[in-house]
Amino acid sequence: MPVIRTPDAVTHEIHGARFVSYATPLSGSKELCAWRGEIPPGTEAPVHTVTREEIFHLLVGELFITLDGCTDRITAGDTVIVNPGATLGVENRTDQTAISWVTTSIGLEAELADGTRITPPWAN
Repeated sequence: MPVIRTPDAVTHEIHGARFVSYATPLSGSKELCAWRGEIPPGTEAPVHTVTREEIFHLLVGELFITLDGCTDRITAGDTVIVNPGATLGVENRTDQTAISWVTTSIGLEAELADGTRITPPWAN
């Protein structure tokens, strides 16, 4: 039985945020990836377009999510469904670290506004 304990999760840092991956092919997952995102105060992630559906659930804090040009404030307990091909931006305008849980399918890629394509290691 694959059990990933917190000390065994792999941490990645990019664009001012921390991603702690729990479910990946390396940890035994066959179809899905899941990670905890820690978005510090003042962080504004670059706008990016995703290739796979993401389920973004906010556990702690408050964020401003821009999805296909529409911005909405979300708070702890809210979930955002990001469909494949959607353009996503995340911003923490508060003085508290926001914590999220994200689930997607293996193989997610993100394309930045400048055309750079990223294969996040926590989603593959």
